[in-house]
Amino acid sequence: MNKVIPFSPPDITDSEIEAVVKVLKSGWITTGPVNKEFEEELCKYIDVKRVKLFSSATSAMELALIMFGIKEGDEVIVPAYTYTSTANVAVHLGAKVVFIDASDNDFNINLEKLEKALTNKTKAVIAVDIGGKPCDYDGIIKILESKKELFNASENKYQIELKRPLFLLDAAHSIGAVYKGKRTGSQADISSFSFHAVKNITTAEGGALSFNDIGSINADDIYKELSVLSLHGQNKSALDKSKGGKGAWRYSIELAGYKANMSDLHAAVGLSQFKRYDSMLNNRKKIVSIYNEILSSNKRIILPSFKDSFSESSYHLYLIRIKDYEEEERDLLIDKMSEIGITLNVHYLPLPAQKAYIDLGYDINNYKNAFNMYKNQITLPLYSTLKEEDAIYIAENIIKYLN
Repeated sequence: MNKVIPFSPPDITDSEIEAVVKVLKSGWITTGPVNKEFEEELCKYIDVKRVKLFSSATSAMELALIMFGIKEGDEVIVPAYTYTSTANVAVHLGAKVVFIDASDNDFNINLEKLEKALTNKTKAVIAVDIGGKPCDYDGIIKILESKKELFNASENKYQIELKRPLFLLDAAHSIGAVYKGKRTGSQADISSFSFHAVKNITTAEGGALSFNDIGSINADDIYKELSVLSLHGQNKSALDKSKGGKGAWRYSIELAGYKANMSDLHAAVGLSQFKRYDSMLNNRKKIVSIYNEILSSNKRIILPSFKDSFSESSYHLYLIRIKDYEEEERDLLIDKMSEIGITLNVHYLPLPAQKAYIDLGYDINNYKNAFNMYKNQITLPLYSTLKEEDAIYIAENIIKYLN
């Protein structure tokens, strides 16, 4: 029987286990000092004023939209080619999702179509770094600034300060990616990162927002507002209440908030991973080099782009496409590889082709580039503990099948 090469297992070492045990023994396991340390390390790494941790990237994005005053009747622009969480956060708030098709031969959002989609109802644009490859952040900001006259601000203080739609970056795939010499997470108004189990850095479940000042609104004040939003609307954390002193127990519920904070148990895993991330990222790059060398021998395979003149990927996903393949042929290849122990995946069936969004009235026929990118797309295993011999085995068997 063939060994099974999994798609994306987490890279967990004794250091993560010891970090979790230390928190368990500390007597403080919910949001506390380890959260703060992880946030501070991420701030330095990304080069932003503040980072706030959450229970997931999805909750992080939704709270960012809530803070920005997104409501029923507003429009939120989202790529058609992404995972459902990117659009779900707008749907939850009653906003209308305006899907944008992919670019020709590029999984990221099409800027020309983005510009045409802006209206006086557009309140936010969510761009996604598919596979870890940065979008053209400057291009997006330039478009939003050039169309400011369309923006119809509500009484929300952030809308008044920005005077244009919010640029929320879904950087779930791209921690450690570089755009024009700076790491992803400082270019957009707000950026969201995921620490889900399959991501480059994991906390098992978790996410974060990174941000600087927004207009005259200080990043520290944004952090406080997000902290209240993510803890039931409570203006004092459990850690602050525990410090004792006169009136320490007293708190105020400022609004009907949400429950989306990260525990120190989760943060301990992430902080431990973060300390090893340079090495983990280098391992991913080695696997990419192996794949590129072997797979480039077959001209039917369209290889992914990881580096260009202005950006470098986080090497999160290895997305290939097979020329002239349709869905059925692609699915057969995946099934055949499974028979010899190779676990492949697809990222993604575009959202307008998913039942939830078909039921909302969207039609995949209006997003032809996205569907054409999807129908012959295959994702290969790519993770920091993948053995080089296994990467060779995967690539050589794909070549063998195609030949």
